Amino acid sequence: MAYVRIWVHTVWGTKRKEVFIIGGAKKKILDHIRKNAKEKGIYIDFLNGHKEHIHCLISLYAEQSIGKIMQMIKGESSYWINKNKMVGGKFEWADEYFAVSVGRLQLDAVREYIKNQEEHHRHKTWEEEHREFMEKYGFEKVGG
Repeated sequence: MAYVRIWVHTVWGTKRKEVFIIGGAKKKILDHIRKNAKEKGIYIDFLNGHKEHIHCLISLYAEQSIGKIMQMIKGESSYWINKNKMVGGKFEWADEYFAVSVGRLQLDAVREYIKNQEEHHRHKTWEEEHREFMEKYGFEKVGG
C-alpha cells in the first residue's frame, strides 16, 4: 500500500473574468463541486471562492494527477452550471489554473486564506491576486 499525502492549493477563474460566484449561486456551485469531487474520489479539504475565481485545497492520492483532477472538477462543474441554467448564455472556466504544493505546516494558513476570501478581496482584486501568484511562485505567462 502506498501512503501518500500531497497537498495542493489550486485556484482557477471564470473565462473573461466574468463575475458569477456570488449570492446563492456561490453556495450551490461550491456544494456541487464538493459533492462531485467526493463521488470521484477527490479529497477537497477546503473550498471557497469570490466573484470570479475559486480556491481549493486538495490532497492527492497516489494514482491522481493535478491535471486530471482539475479537468474533472472544472469540466464537470462547468457542464453542471450550464445544464442547470445558472447563468444567461454559456458558462466557462478559464483554461488556466494555479496549483502549488503546500507543506503540512502551512495547511492552517492556507485554510485561513481560502476561508477569508471575502475579506481578502475587499483590499485586492482578482487581477492583483493573480499577478501576485505569478510573481510569488515564479510562473511565466506562456504566449505573451
